[in-house]
Amino acid sequence: MIKRRYTMKRGIIINVVLMVLILVFAIISMNSGKMNLSPLEVLNVLIGNGTDKQNLIVFDFRLPRIVLSILVGLGMGAAGVVMQSLLRNDMASPGTLGISSGSGLFVLFFVVFIASTGKSSFIALPLLAFVGGLLAAGLIFLLSYRRGRDISPIGLILTGVALGSGYGALTTFLTLKLDDSQMNFMLYWLAGSLWGDDWGYISILTPWVLILLGYIFYKARILDALHLGNQTAQGLGVSVKRQFLGLSIAAVALSSGSVAVGGSFFFVGLIAPHMARKLVGPDHKLLIPAASLAGGLVVVLADTITRTVSLVGDVPTGIVITVISVPYFLYLLAKAK
Repeated sequence: MIKRRYTMKRGIIINVVLMVLILVFAIISMNSGKMNLSPLEVLNVLIGNGTDKQNLIVFDFRLPRIVLSILVGLGMGAAGVVMQSLLRNDMASPGTLGISSGSGLFVLFFVVFIASTGKSSFIALPLLAFVGGLLAAGLIFLLSYRRGRDISPIGLILTGVALGSGYGALTTFLTLKLDDSQMNFMLYWLAGSLWGDDWGYISILTPWVLILLGYIFYKARILDALHLGNQTAQGLGVSVKRQFLGLSIAAVALSSGSVAVGGSFFFVGLIAPHMARKLVGPDHKLLIPAASLAGGLVVVLADTITRTVSLVGDVPTGIVITVISVPYFLYLLAKAK
């Protein structure tokens, strides 16, 4: 009991530290960029004493991008935790299961067939991405299902990788219909560009992410049981199929909404849960917020780097995330061996 209390207290402290780090990098990010603002100038803007130019820089350019970075990181981190726990596989993520590819395909449908007709809206894109992710997940489970047998986590991942390749081929085919501006948009989206830094998109994504995060956190004990195996969970009184379905849909919705307005950030959903598990352990009451905050911290940090460091051209945030994450991921693989 004493050890559990110590672990819980330590986990809470770590989550608070992650929140503080996100706040610190958000402040640094508001002060950084091609048009530098001093901390005092940013403070003046936040309290309503900024000039028109300073207000434009902070409220129209920087703050929406920072908020979007945090939301995308929160969503992808939590989605990765759910998928890894449900499938009991540390390699599971929206990217490896092909869900991000399915969402991306429907984002491309939006760009080709809806945005070009002038019928675009702030709601249509996230909903289409969710439908694409949900259809991709449903197809994966359908192809992996065997009557009278539990679904194999390895089988799900392999099926997801195969379907992800198919979605990629179809995406490449559809790009032949794009003009130059649409092609540039898709290339930046695939590379992980925080393109949806508009308060309209953020107003849709914020309740989407927060409500689903609340639902997943509410199911933390269920995830603890499911992570032990279906038979153990059933022995503890968990309705495995119903809970598995509900949590799967929540994870798909989180990842799809995040990638719709934030670009393809599947690496965050893979690496953030690993980082959080190292910090707070397997208890989902600590792991879910830690993975979400770790995801938010990674995206904010990467975006701050792209806007602060002088790089060649406009480098998408997703490329910087990959550069940051790959060494840590290789370290995890080496340690596992």
